[in-house]
Amino acid sequence: MSMNMNNKAELYHTLFQQMKLLIVSDENQISNMANFSAAVKSSFGFLWVGFYLVQKEQLILGPFQGSVACTRINKNKGVCGTSWARKETVIANNVRDFPGHIACNGEANSEIVIPIVRDGEIFGVLDIDSAELNYFDEVDQKWLEKICKWFATVIS
Repeated sequence: MSMNMNNKAELYHTLFQQMKLLIVSDENQISNMANFSAAVKSSFGFLWVGFYLVQKEQLILGPFQGSVACTRINKNKGVCGTSWARKETVIANNVRDFPGHIACNGEANSEIVIPIVRDGEIFGVLDIDSAELNYFDEVDQKWLEKICKWFATVIS
């Protein structure tokens, strides 16, 4: 599944254009998150793509595409909880080497988590798992942050 950075950037550009047509601001928030997850997963063939939403002091499983997942994640736990606590994107090149990694899917080898910030607060995180080690790089981070920043304005 490895692809060069130019191909990856082109795929993200196409995905972003698709998202702008697919995601509607007056549509239900859950529906938009479900379509967002499906569009990302189908574009790249990732193992798992989905949202965890901040509720009280935990991340709670939201809409996703992929196999079953952990339903609650505490702040500072695993890649998702770390991204939430740091308020920044976190990339785990090898999830087994990530301190406190939560093994929801044994096939996942690398992961990227992007916080979704709405009105200055973290609303949730976008979590993406790949079967490949070292899959995620600065191209993924740049594009996913851009798409998530836009998405936060649409779902608010």
